[in-house]
Order: sequence, then C-alpha cells, then structure tokens
Amino acid sequence: MDDFDNYYGRTQSDGANSNEDKEADATQSDSFYSYSYVNQGDKHSPYDEPKKREKKSFGSTVMKCIAIALIFGLVSGGVFSGVVRITGANTKVKTVYYGNKESEGVTSTSTSTTKLVTDVSGIVSEVMPAIVAITNTSEKEISGFFGQTQSQPERSSGSGIIIGQDEEQLLIVTNNHVVKDADSLTVSFIDNKIAKATVKGTSPSTDLAIVSVDISSLSSDTLNSIKVAVMGDSTSLKVGEPTIAIGNALGYGQSVTTGVVSAVNRKITVEDVTCTVIQTDAAINPGNSGGALLNTKGEVIGINSSKYADSEVEGIGFAIPISDAQPIIDKLITKKAVDEKDQAYLGIYGVDVSDEVSAVYKMPVGVYVTQVVSGLAAEEAGIKAGDVITKFNGETVKTMEELQEQLQYNKAGDKVSITVQRSENGQYQSETIKVKLSKVTDKKN
Repeated sequence: MDDFDNYYGRTQSDGANSNEDKEADATQSDSFYSYSYVNQGDKHSPYDEPKKREKKSFGSTVMKCIAIALIFGLVSGGVFSGVVRITGANTKVKTVYYGNKESEGVTSTSTSTTKLVTDVSGIVSEVMPAIVAITNTSEKEISGFFGQTQSQPERSSGSGIIIGQDEEQLLIVTNNHVVKDADSLTVSFIDNKIAKATVKGTSPSTDLAIVSVDISSLSSDTLNSIKVAVMGDSTSLKVGEPTIAIGNALGYGQSVTTGVVSAVNRKITVEDVTCTVIQTDAAINPGNSGGALLNTKGEVIGINSSKYADSEVEGIGFAIPISDAQPIIDKLITKKAVDEKDQAYLGIYGVDVSDEVSAVYKMPVGVYVTQVVSGLAAEEAGIKAGDVITKFNGETVKTMEELQEQLQYNKAGDKVSITVQRSENGQYQSETIKVKLSKVTDKKN
C-alpha cells in the first residue's frame, strides 16, 4: 500500500470472501470460551465454488493498535427510493404497508400453530418461500511461483430473509459478514431462479445488512412463488420454547433444523463489541448466517449470526433478536449512502477503546483520537488528540467501524455533532462539538 492510500484511509483488500473469512474470532469476556461468526460457504457448494481461503482474525487483544487514517464514508452504491418497514406483505402485492397496517390483498406467511409441535413441515412450507440463498463473489489476487499475480474468483454462501417489497425493489436482510467485500452478489429463490443483488446498507457493528433485487429482473413466476416473512416479537421469548432454523447450510441449499430457546439476553463479545443474542440448540451450520430463526407460528424471531467456536462443544448457536434488529433495519432501508465523489472526511487517526481497555485505563468506551490531520474537519472544529469520540449525531459510537458507518450517510459540507470525552485534570468531561465535514481536497498543505 503506498503512502497516499495509507494516508487517506484507503485499504487494499485481497477481495476474497471465503467460507472462513467472513467469520471473525471473538472472545467472551466472562468465560474461557470464544465465539466466531458462522462460516460461509463450503467446498461442496452447488455453485461449484473454488476452494475458499481463510482469513486470519485479529483475535481479542486488549488494544487494537491499528491506526486508521482519515475516516471516510463507505458507499453502499445506489439510492433506495421509498420507505419500507419490515412487513408481512406477500410479494405479489406491489404496494407496501407500514407497521402493522396491512395493504389490501396482503397474505401472511404465518401459520396458526401456537402449541408445541413435532411436525414442523407445515410451518416450513409456509416460510421457506421467504428465505433465499446468497452467493458472494470476489476476486482474489494469487501470486505465482515466479512472482506474477493473477485474479481468481472466490465464492462464499450465506442466507437471507425477504422482508419487504415496493414497486422497484425486493428487500432482503442478512448478516453483514455474508456480503462484506463482495464484487458481486446473487440471490437464489425458492424456485431456484437466480438474480443479481445490490448492497443497500450495512451495519458492521451489529452484523446486519440490507440487499435489494430489482423487481424488473424477476419473472412473474418467481414473484408468485416468493413471500415476505412475518416478523415476530423476540422480547417475549421464554427459555424452552421450540425454534426452527432455516438457511443455506454448507451451501447445499435450504435446509431445516429444530431445537429450543436455550437462553435469552445472552451477552457475547465479538471483535470487542458486546451484543445481546438468542441462544438456541437448533443446529446452525456454515452458510446458515443471515437465515431465519422461527417460532412455531412461523414468525421470524431472530437472524442467525454466530456459532459457538469450540469444536468440542455442540448445540450452541446464536441469533440476533428480531426486536433488536428491526430499528437498525429500518434505518438501513431509509438511509441512503452518498456518492463517492461527495464522500465526507473527518480527518483523524484513531483506535478503539473496548470495554476491557476502558476498565483497565479508566477511559470512556469509544474511538480514541491518536492524531488529528492538519487542515481537515476535526482540526477545524477543535477535536484534539487524546479525545475519545463517543457519539455521532447523537448515536453511540464504540469503534472506528461504527464511525465509518455513520460517515457513509453524510456528504462533504454536512454539519454534524460529535460528542467527545476530554480528559481534564485526570477526569473525563463530555463536550459536543459542531463539525463541518471535509472533502479530501480541503486538506491544507
């Protein structure tokens, strides 16, 4: 990576998205166990995928001493038109509804099953049309024996849930690590038809992403065969309730496993980010990530995401509670990323202050500013080295990745508020600073 790329925070990705490289290692702070994202893809994929590569994780270190140069907004590409909430509308209907108000002619994927059942075939047949398989394709640079390089396609597999539709786009929720670094995405539906997909928005800190499929690219037969999933209420879950997991396990195609809710409000830490998840013993295998965890009504109660990483332990999988995910999904749908030419820059170098580092060094959790770049927004606004950024426009920021996530929806020239914790006489004091975001060309030499 040359100095220019280093300076402006641009990273050179090897472009691979293997079954292992979507899964970052993580450590639970209150135990000896570790967790990782569910591996994506498998060498036995029906897509005849080449062998997947492995990406080495950063591990769980006390301080990730990686200074990220000059934060900039990530661009998801394209603009979503219209506001669509998570709904239970059938995709045959060209209109959408908001909240629990149904459009005329809407049908539901939910079944009337409310008691414990041993035969889930009826539930599965109703919900399966709302589940898709996602294939992530990227280009990996391979070095030859004599130093030459060549590109090689790499594919990984995951799952997704159809959550809404308007007149132009079909909306699908999945995990961020399923679509991360994709050069191209395809979605396979219940009728085995395949369509191109586009990433509309991502939330790396919560491992959520929204992808869309152009309605015009789908045949009437496909539109008639698919459904929009019905969302449940994960806040009312009880330990012992039956669960059903559906997803593209091992890249073989959609499969079903059953189990129970093993625990609710389980705290796990992934890449220094602590999240609350549903624990289930329903088998969640590589490729299941982004798929649905269901109750016996056929409602989505969670999005399968993480799996217990210890090879000696079986029957422990995790899902993002749908009640926690829904507000984030709503934001991803309604927000639009700016064009690359309008990217906003803050102008700092920083490192994450994790919960562990915070406890040891008595610092606020957030982004510790190691350096302020001369002539850009942060310096002009009065942000200083040693400040800890904790909020961006009122939303909590715990990592550089979350700060980048916020920036992608702001263009150069936008005025934002950034809350910092500043040490004065050994005590951190909160201060909210108004910042006018910069262009990279604004830098003063």
